[in-house]
Amino acid sequence: MSDRRLLISVAHPDDETFGYGGLVARYVSEGADVYAIVSTNGDVGTMDESFVERHGSKKAVRLAELDCARKLLGFRKIFLLGYRDSGMMGSESNNHPDCSWQAPREELARRVVEVIRDIRPQVILTHNRYGGYGHPDHIAIQRATTDAYDLAGDHDFHTEGQSPWRPQKLYYSSSPTLLLRFGILMTRLRGQDPRAMGRNGDVDMLAILENIEPPNARINVRQWSDLWDAASRCHASQLGGRRNRTPRWMRLLLHSHVGYTRIQPPAGHHRIDERDIFDNVTLGDPSP
Repeated sequence: MSDRRLLISVAHPDDETFGYGGLVARYVSEGADVYAIVSTNGDVGTMDESFVERHGSKKAVRLAELDCARKLLGFRKIFLLGYRDSGMMGSESNNHPDCSWQAPREELARRVVEVIRDIRPQVILTHNRYGGYGHPDHIAIQRATTDAYDLAGDHDFHTEGQSPWRPQKLYYSSSPTLLLRFGILMTRLRGQDPRAMGRNGDVDMLAILENIEPPNARINVRQWSDLWDAASRCHASQLGGRRNRTPRWMRLLLHSHVGYTRIQPPAGHHRIDERDIFDNVTLGDPSP
């Protein structure tokens, strides 16, 4: 086990790569153990039927793609919670009893605590409060992970056969506002509605912008951009993500750094003060 351990807690197979691939590749190359929680199987997502014909089900497609990305990026382990995928807000699929949006918050938080106490990460990353683009699965795992950050170190919160572990830092993802503003402008120039984007017209770009939280950490991932691209291509049923729909030179220019909002310990300001998410972290296994 490395003395630096990072946990990324996300909703869908592809979130671990599209949102964090460059960061994962960097820290794995530097010797950190990087883990992920993926709360759903992605089995309600939209994809071409040819993928289902090859793999037998949407779930099988998404998990095979996840395994491809895991191997490329070098995750030490990915923990699958196995919930059914939900849809965007207002979707009928959100009423299904097996989806993560219907899972009791306490249940989901307990499962995240069990992972934290198992792998003992110093640093945890998850979606922001809006779930990035307002997806209920993102919001559910974000809330549960935030709860679990505190519960994992609580001696009065019991999980079978595990001792408390207190992580030292919690971050939410943060998107570059300048890039998003440019995207909104281009959308309007094309005569499209920025509040009705995406494959199904249910992504609100203005709401995404309004809910971005200012970053406190800005991490250089330029050296790992090509590996990030390759891992993104693993998720072919999801079109390989936005990265592979823009020229390489533009990706290197716009995505050479990634930003995160530090939630714990609270930053107390809206400026960049970290270039490494392990800054000010006590390494090894300090007592909880």
